[in-house]
Amino acid sequence: MKAAEIRELSTEELMKKEAELREDSFRLRFKLSTGELEDTSKIKQTRKDIARIKTILAERRKQEVANGK
Repeated sequence: MKAAEIRELSTEELMKKEAELREDSFRLRFKLSTGELEDTSKIKQTRKDIARIKTILAERRKQEVANGK
């Protein structure tokens, strides 16, 4: 997921997406430990998507504080 796609989502949608990605990350790590995971790059991609979402959420919070909300 690209940053431009993430910025189009609302704050509530971003929070839901982050929760989904955290769950996916857990499942992927579990599969890795049991030897069922074939494509290990999915773990790295999921972590990056979570980081992108957290960054955009932080930007929005900072903007709200700057605007006095």
